[in-house]
Amino acid sequence: MPKARLSYVLHDASRAVRRRFETRAAHLNLTSSQWRLLAMLMRDGPMPQARLAELLEIEPISVSRLVDRMAQANWVSRTVSSVDRRVRLITPTHKAETTFNEASEIADQVYAEAFAGMPENSYDALIAMLEHMIGNLNALPPTPDP
Repeated sequence: MPKARLSYVLHDASRAVRRRFETRAAHLNLTSSQWRLLAMLMRDGPMPQARLAELLEIEPISVSRLVDRMAQANWVSRTVSSVDRRVRLITPTHKAETTFNEASEIADQVYAEAFAGMPENSYDALIAMLEHMIGNLNALPPTPDP
């Protein structure tokens, strides 16, 4: 049976990866939070701030502040949706598109450093286990607090 320690280890591993990424990507002036947002935009295309808040699982006001900082740094722009003029889409800029590959390489290097010395299939096994855990938990019906 898994122990409660798992949540601490997952959190600590995530924090260590974020710190290492930010150290390695400092010359890009790109934080790990900004990187996550950009990676989503590059993967899924422009989207409304509300959708970004859902995907990042952070409050809409926090996404708004993050997007404000990123727009000031020319990572993203706000464009009017062609479907609904009331909706502003967050779109990666040319700067984001040209920097994306370098930031991706940094992220890959950080993961390579994190998995150094482990058996070759460790990464795939860990991803499979975590995805299985996510599937298990997402399949359960919501339960009210006791």
